[in-house]
Amino acid sequence: EVQLQASGGGLVQAGGSLRLSCAVSGFTFDDYDMGWFRQAPGKGRQGVSCISSDSGSAHYLDSVKGRFTISSDNAKNTVYLQMDSLKPEDTALYYCAALIDCEPIEPGRVVPSSFADYWGQGTLVTVSS
Repeated sequence: EVQLQASGGGLVQAGGSLRLSCAVSGFTFDDYDMGWFRQAPGKGRQGVSCISSDSGSAHYLDSVKGRFTISSDNAKNTVYLQMDSLKPEDTALYYCAALIDCEPIEPGRVVPSSFADYWGQGTLVTVSS
């Protein structure tokens, strides 16, 4: 059974930090690129960051570049998203995903949600002003 277990969300003040984790099981971690998406109330799902399983290259949405850092630990089958200098506009439900590819198709954006084969259940991040 495929499982992507996301955790680490919470309530934080603007300027604060959170680290999201996504523990994966049920498929070969190295076979997929991994990514984080978010969905704010009333909006579509948006790619935030992804990391290539082959090269380790990371890609970011322009609005989080310099504030968020994605990493993965192949030994633990886990992908992380370190979020610093959080802003109220970062408030959303954050999902991890196993991706068929992580190479951006548009500058300043991460691949669309259609590139995901598997999804985690989401973890809520709320940033207060």
